[in-house]
Amino acid sequence: MYSDMGRVFASIIEDSVGWHETVCGNSHASHIEKRWGQRDYQNHRNDWMQNGTDALLVEMAKYGLTQADMTANLNLFSKVATDDLGNMVLVENNSPAGSNVTLRFEMDTLVMLHTCPHPLTDAESYPRKPVSIRLEKAAPVTEDDFCKNFRPENQRAFQNNELYYFGCEE
Repeated sequence: MYSDMGRVFASIIEDSVGWHETVCGNSHASHIEKRWGQRDYQNHRNDWMQNGTDALLVEMAKYGLTQADMTANLNLFSKVATDDLGNMVLVENNSPAGSNVTLRFEMDTLVMLHTCPHPLTDAESYPRKPVSIRLEKAAPVTEDDFCKNFRPENQRAFQNNELYYFGCEE
């Protein structure tokens, strides 16, 4: 995952799914209400139905960020296919239970996650699937690192990271 300055934020070092989409963005309140009706926290508590955009905005506000700071997102565990006319459809059940992805963060990164429905889902009921997250310290990147050497643009991005942190103490 790259920044707009050509630096690498994170590398995918393990992936049992093989497909994650970056085009469709987050669900909005209107998507959720149209599909499943309106359920808010004040009236429904833990049975409310949240949307991805508002979920991220709430978390961003905790860091003084606003909608103007929102960037493109990565929909992990989601696959979207297009037909010959360019219509997009979510491939349901693309990632079975137990699927995993391991991200190695290459620089200081603010990460915000939500488990709200994909904007293209056609699920009958509001999806509520468990997600497990584990954080641990990664080994330093070596010169023979697969992600670093996979493409020339990756090598440039890692060099940009080195320049960005040049002179910083660890």
